Amino acid sequence: MSLDPQLLEILVCPEDKGVLVYVESEGVLLNDRLLRTYPVRDNIPVMLIDEASQISKDEVQRLLAIASG
Repeated sequence: MSLDPQLLEILVCPEDKGVLVYVESEGVLLNDRLLRTYPVRDNIPVMLIDEASQISKDEVQRLLAIASG
């Protein structure tokens, strides 16, 4: 089950207030500007900065490739 498209339209990064990319197969919301992902647990986005994971530029590119199909 994926996230509601209307929810995805309004979700932004809690730190920089920018757009997030949903990578459904990985269960994360990606902020490619801050090199960070936010988990989606049981179809609920966890939008807490403390719960975010820092990732590498290579991982950002991998996730963007997945998201773009």
